[in-house]
Amino acid sequence: MNERDDDLQGEDQPCYVISVAARIVGMHAQTLRYYERAGLLKPSRSQGRIRLYSAADINRLRQIQRLINDLGVNLAGAEVILRMNQRIQDMSEEMERLRGELQRLRDRRLPAPRGTAEEGP
Repeated sequence: MNERDDDLQGEDQPCYVISVAARIVGMHAQTLRYYERAGLLKPSRSQGRIRLYSAADINRLRQIQRLINDLGVNLAGAEVILRMNQRIQDMSEEMERLRGELQRLRDRRLPAPRGTAEEGP
């Protein structure tokens, strides 16, 4: 596991109950429940079925707030934008993975360059 995986686990670690999460983002707990019902958010649940929010959930709530309050996007639009952003992020990660794989294949199959035109004879 690398440092980025550690960061992501920490980011996805459920640790805030709904009242704390609501206070952090300046929303009512009922708004968080509504966003969950609308499918914009999916907090973890404890064994006692208590909603637990992660830092990633808090960041997502802040994104939703910005879209709605600052940009005037409605809830359906916010959902589409968030889904598209996630898709772009997933595709970027896949593209980086494929670039690395392509480079490994090139390194194994192609001889290393002997020099460039800038280096001279």
